[in-house]
Amino acid sequence: MGRAYYGLFHTAPALLRARDLKYRKHSSVHAAYGEHFAKTAILDPKYHRWLLAAFNKRLEGDYMSDAHIEVDAAASTIEQAKEFLQTARQWLEAQG
Repeated sequence: MGRAYYGLFHTAPALLRARDLKYRKHSSVHAAYGEHFAKTAILDPKYHRWLLAAFNKRLEGDYMSDAHIEVDAAASTIEQAKEFLQTARQWLEAQG
């Protein structure tokens, strides 16, 4: 789940950098992406929801000793990360 989350996570700062915005902390990236891309509907707000959900799953998987992440849930998050990355690439290309 961690790698799936990071697929989503690293896409968000790339989009933010295209607007000359740079953040280091996960919480700052999450908030800024929500403010600049989800709330404005520049990109579908589902990507922000996916990012936040994947972050929570990653924390659960990494830090809770009794966590159980279903294979299907991880596979779904991987697919979400792929879709988000593809959408981000298209948006960035359209920006020139």
